[in-house]
Amino acid sequence: MRNDTVTTFILLGLTDDPHLQVLIFIFLLLTYVLSVNGNLTIITLTFVDSHLKTPMYFFLQNFSLLEVSFTSACIPRYLYSIATGDKVITYNACMAQVFFIDLFAVTEFYLLAAMSYDRYVAICKPLHYITIMNNGVCRIFVICCWIAGLCVLIPPLSLGLKLEFCDSNIIDHFGCDAFPLVKIACSDTWSIEQTVMICAVLTLNMTLTCVVLSYAYIIRTIFRLPSVQQRQKAFSTCSSHMIVVSITYGTCISIYMNPAAKEEMTTNKVVSLLISSISPTLNPFIYTLRNNQVKKAFKDSMKRIVLLSLK
Repeated sequence: MRNDTVTTFILLGLTDDPHLQVLIFIFLLLTYVLSVNGNLTIITLTFVDSHLKTPMYFFLQNFSLLEVSFTSACIPRYLYSIATGDKVITYNACMAQVFFIDLFAVTEFYLLAAMSYDRYVAICKPLHYITIMNNGVCRIFVICCWIAGLCVLIPPLSLGLKLEFCDSNIIDHFGCDAFPLVKIACSDTWSIEQTVMICAVLTLNMTLTCVVLSYAYIIRTIFRLPSVQQRQKAFSTCSSHMIVVSITYGTCISIYMNPAAKEEMTTNKVVSLLISSISPTLNPFIYTLRNNQVKKAFKDSMKRIVLLSLK
């Protein structure tokens, strides 16, 4: 992972205004702490509460783990840069950051597709749910999501490691990202640009197709339910996942499927910041506030902790 032309990069960040940097630091620190604590709470609850030992919460547990990993791959480095003023990142560290951020992000999309299939089976085939979505199948789904993420990432990353940087080492971003790196490369970037776009489009189209088809069958099944109460219960089961899917796909499509966003670096940086800070913070609250089982598990855990502390 060496490059003969450049050994370090300089990350410009979002702004040079010291007052604005303080506000950004406070905002990112708060969202990062909330995100990590919220997602770790979900992971802990799904481990300790027997009522949450179902396929849906197994997928949610893995999704929360990905969210913690994703936000930890980029936000702490930027917080360090703001706090110390050190904007320099080594070539190896930059490539590693690109690898882990993209791996966690791509794997998330495949996991969201797997979660939508889980909801499809739960709503459309409730009598066969336990048989179809058994522990072995759920583990295979999660492993396949990671493998798919790696397979999608390897072609553009292998091309990216061959890029040469000789004219500039200044990255107009708060972290290492594919498009800003390609922009400052002095070697031919056509092949990597096309590969990145093809991989992004394939991932989005494949996973979004799975999500749309799953929810098309889910909605059709819900409307065929005889009572209003049954329909409301079915919608509430899927609502949290639908909201998370909308946020995740909406923000990502605004970057990769909008040609203007790639050229407008300010827009790109702001949207990337929202993806890496706001989305991982909102997701635990979306799942907990709209899910009675998770809320009950949280309350029971708090009661046990209080009782233990009083003894």
